[in-house]
Amino acid sequence: MIDCWKLLERLERVLKMLQSRVLRRCSQRRLSSAAQQIDTIIRVDHAGELGADRIYAGQMAVLGKSSVGPMIQHMWDQEKEHKAKFEELINKYRVRPTVLTPIWNVAGFMLGAGSALLGPKAAMACTVAVESVIVEHYNNQLRVLMSDPEKNRELLTVLQKFRDDEQEHHDKGLDEGAEETPFYEAFSNIIKLGCRAAISLSEVV
Repeated sequence: MIDCWKLLERLERVLKMLQSRVLRRCSQRRLSSAAQQIDTIIRVDHAGELGADRIYAGQMAVLGKSSVGPMIQHMWDQEKEHKAKFEELINKYRVRPTVLTPIWNVAGFMLGAGSALLGPKAAMACTVAVESVIVEHYNNQLRVLMSDPEKNRELLTVLQKFRDDEQEHHDKGLDEGAEETPFYEAFSNIIKLGCRAAISLSEVV
């Protein structure tokens, strides 16, 4: 039989290596001006909310009629609002979307459905991992925007609200037994690494 633990460890090492390479390349291309920072924030957050929308769509496709279905639907409804807002912002600020949108569309659904097929607790472990990265990501962006709170008032308001929603999703996942998932730490770390790599790529590509 396949040793799942060794397989997860190997996959985690590969993702760490890929993330390191992605971060090195992306750091060389990041733009520094205020306007370019806003472009980057909107581009990557638009991609992230699209991915989150597809993750919950995948989970609902598998667990929609289960006991956790209503909770997942509630979180999905919030992600739909997030996605709609960033679609509005990306047009308002005339920001180029990431060219990786089709990939995140498919990858998000597969992650959501795949985790859900492992059971409700694994789906919640996926939610906790993703949302922990997103909350950290939003907090980093909020610190950048606070350099000029008056000028960035709109984005600060949006990101603070969405950050709080994502924190709520994270906490609900823990309440639903996410940490009881087999191989939780390895499973969680792999998803986090994938999310961070996706963020780094979407900021510049």
